[in-house]
Amino acid sequence: MRKTTRLFIIFLAVIAMSGCKKDKKYNDDDIIREIDITKKPTPTQIITPEPTKEPEIIEETHEGEMRSTLSGLWVPVEVGNRRPYAIQFSNFKTVRNQWGIGQADIVYEALVEGGITRFLAIGENFTGDRIGSIRSSRHYFASFADEYDAIYIHYGKTKYAVTKLKNLGLNNLDGETGIGTTVFYRDKSMSAPHNAFTSLDRILAGIDKKGYETEHSQDFEAHYSFFEEDTDLPYGIVCNKISIKYPYNKPYFIYDKEDKQYLRYQFGEIHKDSNTNEQLAFKNIIVQFVKEWDIDKNDYQTMDIEDAEGKGYYITNGKMVNITWKKNEKKKWMRYYDSSGEELIINPGKTYIAIFPNNQTKDVIIE
Repeated sequence: MRKTTRLFIIFLAVIAMSGCKKDKKYNDDDIIREIDITKKPTPTQIITPEPTKEPEIIEETHEGEMRSTLSGLWVPVEVGNRRPYAIQFSNFKTVRNQWGIGQADIVYEALVEGGITRFLAIGENFTGDRIGSIRSSRHYFASFADEYDAIYIHYGKTKYAVTKLKNLGLNNLDGETGIGTTVFYRDKSMSAPHNAFTSLDRILAGIDKKGYETEHSQDFEAHYSFFEEDTDLPYGIVCNKISIKYPYNKPYFIYDKEDKQYLRYQFGEIHKDSNTNEQLAFKNIIVQFVKEWDIDKNDYQTMDIEDAEGKGYYITNGKMVNITWKKNEKKKWMRYYDSSGEELIINPGKTYIAIFPNNQTKDVIIE
């Protein structure tokens, strides 16, 4: 019995010693390490490339709009269908920066007596309380207004204009008639006759009183053809400056390459709109050479434009090309043509038209 007990004790000792020896043979994989639970392990970075996106194409919509027949720009339908106003602006030196002229889409300039010029400003969206100063009509300006189915606004008229207005049947608002006090007002701080002004509200009141139609008829034909977007002329003479030597105001235009506009100057200074203080700028310049002469001893002018044709220049985006023109006044029809005889296509934007004597072409200088 004692011998059996001793053997059992020895057996337990051998087992204990063999266990200790096994513990000394561990490796790093057998250790359970302590982990800082406040420190997040770095995840494995798996970069999944994003699918390639097609460029988003935003279609330009012009719902409720139409191309203006005056500027070729998009305008609300109610504006584009509206008969424009053709306003007779003075260009006397004391009122050389007219009020509201910058709103016009088309500006005509032509000689009157004494070498002075006047403007016919045609627009479909004049606004404001001060538009002027407004002067009397000349018969050729009435003819130009009629080309656009415009309502002609003037203060007085020559005897030649009286006849022309009657023959054309042109709707007009004249300050020297019974409608005068409705449509016009005088600025008493200024000297007459250069102090006559109007406003949009007064024009609308005059039109209502006269009962004139305010929208184009369905058979109205637009005066111009326009490029759909701004287009450089593929040929022509470089034109960074054009001087049109009317003797009184000597206007000229300088091309702004950044804005692609021609900036106007006259009387040796910037020509601006006194309402906005902004310089007049035009996308298109047309010089229309006409046969012009004195009609009487008062130096009143007249010109061959009733059933006539002639030559001229078209200028845009820094270039000038030769053009021709044809007009039939009885049909209210007028067109410009390029050198190949095709109808001239012009850029969308504002247009200035100089009516200039065809025996003085040397006084139009391109630089």
